[in-house]
Amino acid sequence: MLELKKNTPRWIIVAFDLLIHLFALFFAYLIRFDLKADFSLIANEWAILSKSIWYYILVKLLVFAAFQIHQGIVRHSSTADFKRIFVAEISATLLFILGSMVRYFQLDGYFLFPNSVLVMEFIFSTAFVISGRFVVKLLYLEYTRDKGEEEAILIFGAGVSGQLTKRLIEKDTANLQHVVGFIDDAAHLKGKRIEGAKVFPLSALTRLKEKYKVATLVIAVQNIERNKLQELAELALDLGLQIKRVPEARAWVNGAFEVRKLKKIDINSLLGRAVISLSNPKLEEHFLDKTILVTGAAGSIGSGLATALLPYKAAKLILLDQAESALFELEQQFKQVQSSIQIEYVIGDICDAQRMQRLFALYRPQVVFHAAAYKHVPLMEANPAEAIRNNIGGTQLLAELAAQHKAEQFIMISTDKAVNPTNVMGASKRIAEILVSELNSNQQTAYITTRFGNVLGSNGSVIPLFEKQIANGGPITLTDERITRFFMTIPEACQLVLEAATMGHGGEIFVFDMGAPVKILDLAKKMIQLSGLRPYADIDIQVTGLRPGEKLFEEVLANAENTIPTYHPQILIAQTRSTTPGQAQLITELLATAAQQDNEASVRLMKQIVPEYISNNSSFQKLDK
Repeated sequence: MLELKKNTPRWIIVAFDLLIHLFALFFAYLIRFDLKADFSLIANEWAILSKSIWYYILVKLLVFAAFQIHQGIVRHSSTADFKRIFVAEISATLLFILGSMVRYFQLDGYFLFPNSVLVMEFIFSTAFVISGRFVVKLLYLEYTRDKGEEEAILIFGAGVSGQLTKRLIEKDTANLQHVVGFIDDAAHLKGKRIEGAKVFPLSALTRLKEKYKVATLVIAVQNIERNKLQELAELALDLGLQIKRVPEARAWVNGAFEVRKLKKIDINSLLGRAVISLSNPKLEEHFLDKTILVTGAAGSIGSGLATALLPYKAAKLILLDQAESALFELEQQFKQVQSSIQIEYVIGDICDAQRMQRLFALYRPQVVFHAAAYKHVPLMEANPAEAIRNNIGGTQLLAELAAQHKAEQFIMISTDKAVNPTNVMGASKRIAEILVSELNSNQQTAYITTRFGNVLGSNGSVIPLFEKQIANGGPITLTDERITRFFMTIPEACQLVLEAATMGHGGEIFVFDMGAPVKILDLAKKMIQLSGLRPYADIDIQVTGLRPGEKLFEEVLANAENTIPTYHPQILIAQTRSTTPGQAQLITELLATAAQQDNEASVRLMKQIVPEYISNNSSFQKLDK
């Protein structure tokens, strides 16, 4: 194989360029004499030229040096190098004209070169030198490219990002890929060639896949609409294509974009719902100069809330969690963020009355976001007393302390599993909702509840689990092929909670419009396909059966509940059934029973407090009437 990776000595390149220029001068003379001349004419022209040729060589060498033509590496020549060569050739020609004037008027009455020769020499020299470098560059790219079967790629989007992506792929010599063409539905581009590649409509994707054995579709449109992205991804996945996206535009600007940074499309983009975006100027005013407490701050929602609060000009942010390592990691993360908010990191258990009393007395928070909770359904089904102690007892303690220390707001994070609960965890959260609602009726603190479904990427959620199972080669485990869930992202959930805090007056249960539920089986298949693998062939999907307390279909509102709209179309207020006079006493009895670790008696009391709580696939089904 031709060795092009070592730098050729500079003097050889200088000599080679000089020979090219001398050939260009000779060729210009040939053209001037129509490629034919007799001996006497040649002898006569040589007599004139022989006195000029040394000046020609000297000028070329000086111009080479002045414009640093040979400072770069030939195989890496760029448009900037070609521009410098062009300017250098013009400068040399001007010096030849100056030398000709001096010779004609001051010496022997002859010009250095005929004017027609000067013009042609300039054209030929420029063309030959630039072409030579271009050929060397192409040879280098060809001979240093790894040999093997190349992967065929289509680029969606023939705009600037698409063109830059094509150049980058073709420039990477270690990359075994070649661009078949562009996919773009713009009518004015149909059938045209850009960067040497033809532009095809989206309707041609199936045909191109078969004809060129295309393996990957690279999406190079920066601000593609979500619906278009979903349509494109669904079509590509059905064809068995791997989908990748170019990074954000700032990666192009600072030169950080490389082929290896083409990223797989995010499964979050394919969940069938437009991204919830909020821009409420009241948020900054609402949290201005406030002391804010976030419980469960090291968890997915708690840390998301803390992050979402950083841009607002609160006076102090108190981040409480019992998980020491996770809170330490959050502290390290926030040290990298510039914020004027004073942040305190507090280790503590929300069920520790003495610790919580001291925390409220010391910091006197004006706004409390209560995100601390046990949330894993099967674990809570096996440990009802702990679910009650933490999710109900901890909430009651914090809510009462908020009132004692005159907090303005107490915002509790609930779950869609509290609606018609089928498990201990959901029932515990519903009872916590009842507690908060009851306190709102007799306290100055505004008690607000927010209720939403599964959060993408949260600790223990299905997507990180599936990703890990795929990385391990499978199988993906699924409890039931029919199971569906509502999804939203952590930033969406946190923004909606903050929005609810600004619009809530107390006593509301805010529910969020999470779009259509997602079938978990479809989600698993898409995640496998996005990894470039085939469901059931490369990664198996195994059905393991519903876990204790697990629902097939989650709900956002109970049957007896209605909603009223708010000024935000994706935030509704649930009208829940009224609490009964005996519920408060039953909750007190429940906490005492749970403290004695009597699980069965505790669950029996929970079913009395929440009559719609019907156990599913659980040992506690025997307690249902």
